[in-house]
Amino acid sequence: MDKYINLANKSSKYYLTEVDKREKDIYCHHDLMGEHFIETHKHDKAQFLYTEGGLVYVKTSTQTYFLPARHYMWIPAGITHSIYPSSPEVKMRNLYFPVKKDENIFYSQEGIYPVNNLLLQLLLFTKQWNGNIKKSQKDKYPIVLALKVLLPQLSKQPLLLNLPQPKDERLIKISEYLLENLHKELKSTTIATIFNMSSKTLYRLFKKDVQISFIQYYTFLRMFKALEFLLTQQFTIAEVALKVGYNSVPTFSNTFTKIIGKRPSAYITINEIY
Repeated sequence: MDKYINLANKSSKYYLTEVDKREKDIYCHHDLMGEHFIETHKHDKAQFLYTEGGLVYVKTSTQTYFLPARHYMWIPAGITHSIYPSSPEVKMRNLYFPVKKDENIFYSQEGIYPVNNLLLQLLLFTKQWNGNIKKSQKDKYPIVLALKVLLPQLSKQPLLLNLPQPKDERLIKISEYLLENLHKELKSTTIATIFNMSSKTLYRLFKKDVQISFIQYYTFLRMFKALEFLLTQQFTIAEVALKVGYNSVPTFSNTFTKIIGKRPSAYITINEIY
């Protein structure tokens, strides 16, 4: 993901200068990423972020979210975040909504949800629009407002497509090592030995810093990386299994389905650009 950092100055920066200019308007922006990354920032408005063509990483101060194609992420107002695409072909469709304090609790909670056909059609109706959408625009405003109103009704349970970000320097190094060696099947005892600590210390560090065990963190990391590989449409399921350290395709497939919520085969054809 760090390879996108040097490209920051090439992005449009609309998200820093335009989104909050008119506080009562809904702001719309569709963009082919083209290897750009969106630097750390926040908005006074909440963000509806939908992606096509690959995987998008959304990093907040505490989590890394993995947003796959045909899903959206709701980012509440005031949440500091940065955005990294998995490839130059990723397209993002964004709607930024003003949210009042007394509105549905859904709007104050970040999360990733699948997009059904109703939401998708409303969103795609806006694909030629960019910029502020005012209440006076009777041909546009009711459409995007309807999308916002429908979200709490259609998006009941967020998907667990997020990984806590370690803060402890030792765990940061361990997470980097795991990512670099995903093709291997690593045990907690092996990691503990490599980093000169006991297995008990390793377990305590993970539970204290990221509130999940080493095994859970490692499994999530492997499955989220597998999701990225699948969305490239460059590898078979068996090849992806090997790339994340699984010699058994059924074991990989069952683990993936349990965590991601769909079988790996579902992501072979999901990556369509509209």
